[in-house]
Amino acid sequence: MRKVKDIMTDQVVTVSPQDNIYEVAVKMKDHDTGFIPVVEDGSRLIGVITDRDLVIRAIAEKHPGSTAVETVMTRGIRAASPDTRVDDAAELMAEQQIRRLPVTEGERLIGVVSIGDLAVRNNFADEAGEALSEISHQVH
Repeated sequence: MRKVKDIMTDQVVTVSPQDNIYEVAVKMKDHDTGFIPVVEDGSRLIGVITDRDLVIRAIAEKHPGSTAVETVMTRGIRAASPDTRVDDAAELMAEQQIRRLPVTEGERLIGVVSIGDLAVRNNFADEAGEALSEISHQVH
């Protein structure tokens, strides 16, 4: 059985909790992503910030662009270990209604696995389809 470490993306753009939300928006644009892990001390995962966080918690609540990431980030997120089985990761993504799952060793961020990784890498289309179906079903 394949493990998350076999399909995850290990080149991950991150921000610190002290970065401001304008900087996050620029990183999202520059790296064509809507998801950035928030780390302290270089690699300790403490949360994530998504494009949805920026819209709902920043723009809608009228925070200026200089607002710190920690004000609008999502905390208490679940992560996978590199040895998590791919089907278990897909199940966790469906349960949590998320499209991207941080991968950590202890508290240290080492990668991210996405629905796209499940679908494209190593022919895990079934797991990706099931996870996406569950996410879409629970969201609507």
